[in-house]
Amino acid sequence: MSTELDPIPTEIPANTAAPANTGAPNPETPNTGAPNPASPTDASAGTSPAPSSGGPPADPSAPGQAAGQPGHAGLKKKNINGVVLVATMGALAFGFDTGVISGAIPFLKLPTADGGLALSPNMVGWVTSSLVLGAAFGGILSGGLADRNGRKKTLLVLAALFIIGALGTSLAPTAAVMVIFRFILGLAVGGASATVPVFIGELAPTHIRGTLVARNELTIVTGQLLAYTTNAVIANVFPGHPHAWRFMLVLCTLPALALFFGTFHLTESPRWLVSKGRRDDAEKVLWQLRHDDDVSEELNALEKHVQWTRREASTSFFDDLRVPWMRRITLIGIALAFLSQMTGVNSVMYYAPMILIDTGLGTNAALVATIGNGVVAVCSVAFGSIVLLPRFRRRPMLLIGQIGVTCALALIGAMFTVIAPGPTRAYLVLAFMMLFLFFMQGFVAVIFWLMLAEIFPLRIRGKAMGLAVFANWMANFLVASLFPPLEAALGGNLFFIFAAINFATIFFYLKFIPETKGRSLEQLEEDFAMHGRALPESP
Repeated sequence: MSTELDPIPTEIPANTAAPANTGAPNPETPNTGAPNPASPTDASAGTSPAPSSGGPPADPSAPGQAAGQPGHAGLKKKNINGVVLVATMGALAFGFDTGVISGAIPFLKLPTADGGLALSPNMVGWVTSSLVLGAAFGGILSGGLADRNGRKKTLLVLAALFIIGALGTSLAPTAAVMVIFRFILGLAVGGASATVPVFIGELAPTHIRGTLVARNELTIVTGQLLAYTTNAVIANVFPGHPHAWRFMLVLCTLPALALFFGTFHLTESPRWLVSKGRRDDAEKVLWQLRHDDDVSEELNALEKHVQWTRREASTSFFDDLRVPWMRRITLIGIALAFLSQMTGVNSVMYYAPMILIDTGLGTNAALVATIGNGVVAVCSVAFGSIVLLPRFRRRPMLLIGQIGVTCALALIGAMFTVIAPGPTRAYLVLAFMMLFLFFMQGFVAVIFWLMLAEIFPLRIRGKAMGLAVFANWMANFLVASLFPPLEAALGGNLFFIFAAINFATIFFYLKFIPETKGRSLEQLEEDFAMHGRALPESP
């Protein structure tokens, strides 16, 4: 078949209709691309989309068109925030598992007689990066699993892997066993990084999709902060305890258990259900998650979109990539994911205590100081997602963050060059680490995960997201495995290399990154197919 796509039907409604009532505006009602949802009184101005002229008329006999009809017997409305909270337990486990190793490393390096695993510098890199390598494969494998079996079942499998990996690492008798279970843990981390933002993006109404997806990144850094804090508490409450690192690692089971049991109360993605021909199930999920009882327009939009993708569907994912616009947006997503890790963010998140120890701080003091990095990361993501994201477009935020990251990395390198070792250097390096994290977590991280959840077309979304996450984690693996030997050889000059890479990244973002704010996932796909890019948000 031809690899060029016919235009997506332009009559597809982008959003659900505004509820017809005379009360206050419904906060769950998606807008039509304007910065603020219109009230019902604005209907005459065109802010509430009219029913599609090209779609089938609403069927008043369809199940669940109003509360209390047989199609909704036994169902209760669900708060979208509660559903997202459960889903982000995967992100919490992701953050905790990636952050906890920073505090465990100083103890793992101790001789076996002192309770450690006698890790050499190279083994430190392997123990740290084995999780990252597993995450690369977990991301790409989970994409196909999520497309085939659904987002909810995939999260349940990932929760089981989180639990197995956490228990295995905390009980590991040797470095080799530690590496094996860190790899298993990485499969779960990578799967969560690919599945959770897509799942949230598919559940969310258009006008709050950005804010809800951004909670994924906020929960990741919250998990890292919790890991840093518990590490410092354990190190100071049990000074010299031979199994301090085991106490740190076993706590990783807590968010994993929360995800496992919480998953049983999740809904499935309505977009995935429609793609599998389960219209009635999708309608029930939308009814549960939307304030409005009539979800027929949104459901019709999803169904028409799925019918279009089936009509144009290729025989395989690789055939889909022969379509120019699909190949272009997939490559942009992969590059965005890879370059976000080449900021060197995880050199700070994984090795901050080691870096601070090298500047002259003691082990316990370095662990306590690392909490500051976690606090800045959480506050920055909260600021970016709650304050900035609703007010500004995605692309300018990404560019501002990338410029700030580049400058902060150059300043960290300068501190190692011009300041003598000692407390002054240690606290200046820590200060510029925090500046780096402000721009990275508050701007770049918020936007890059959100864009990955938005830009890929429905029929390849799981696999394309998996490829992007694979690229993200492979870049992470390079940083995690090479940082210890490179830092030993180059010292603080290594941060100048990171700064140069990120300076070049600014120009890539300027040329290729699209704007996605204010448009439904279906509208974005239409824009990419017809124009090769996402059109700007409506004024």
